[in-house]
Amino acid sequence: MGNRLHITSGDWAGGSLAKAGLPGDVFVWHDILYDGPRRPGWPDDDTRKARALFLEEFTGGGLDGEGILKTLRHQYERLAKAAAHERIVLWFDACLFDQSMLAHILTCLHLRGMREAELLCVDAFPGIEPFHGLGQLQPEQLASLYDNRRPLTDEQFRFAAVVDDAFATQDAAMFAELTALADAPLPWVPAAVTRWLEEQPDPATGLGRLERLALAAVRDGCERPDRIFASVAAADTPPQFWGDTALWAKINGLATRVPPLVRIEGPADRLPQWESDVSLKDFRIIALPNRALNAAADSGA
Repeated sequence: MGNRLHITSGDWAGGSLAKAGLPGDVFVWHDILYDGPRRPGWPDDDTRKARALFLEEFTGGGLDGEGILKTLRHQYERLAKAAAHERIVLWFDACLFDQSMLAHILTCLHLRGMREAELLCVDAFPGIEPFHGLGQLQPEQLASLYDNRRPLTDEQFRFAAVVDDAFATQDAAMFAELTALADAPLPWVPAAVTRWLEEQPDPATGLGRLERLALAAVRDGCERPDRIFASVAAADTPPQFWGDTALWAKINGLATRVPPLVRIEGPADRLPQWESDVSLKDFRIIALPNRALNAAADSGA
């Protein structure tokens, strides 16, 4: 029973899993598989280098490209050795972030001939509203879900490859087909793909849904980053696929647009997206006038 490998998507969830008293080791996967340059399936080193550069830029330099590349190489090496475990247990949320990652990991496992895997995909938990993901659960709550795991089927592995292909190539026709599926083998994928489509730039404003929600929060008087986060989290539809790093990236993007939609005031000209010596409490985000674009953003949010 101890020779199991638990794979999940977030450090909070991974930390709680490690304390849950379950048999086996915990492996947290790090990447943003719904965005950035990549090819479907198992990546070569050129693909990993391109992703490391993308993630360095995505975090505004908060993550070092060389460090990211080392992490990516290590986690694929560890996944390649997962067959040494008698069983792989995948713990994932129903959100866009997790579903794109789940599809990719399943595709990679299948390519390496590893099909002895079980899935726990959680979209709700009693007493937690709104429920966004496993990171909200305490170790004992995670342990209570363990018996709900189910073996993955060949159909689910095949479907995961289609989903991974769609996210890697960002193929609009494939996404349209996925959103229309009524009985998807991985039932949370259609909603996740729909949320991805909402993040694509609106023709009228050039803004995705998360950007529109952030701009609306600032225009409503939320100037501090923590207040913007709370406002956007309340306005968005669960499950929340983004965290502070992604939201700060969107706000930084609003400030660097031409013309800019917000102004960032504080000890730096951009919000830090990772560990930093400057405090987010010292920043203020100010809405700038742009009648046509802001009106269109308000109507789309």
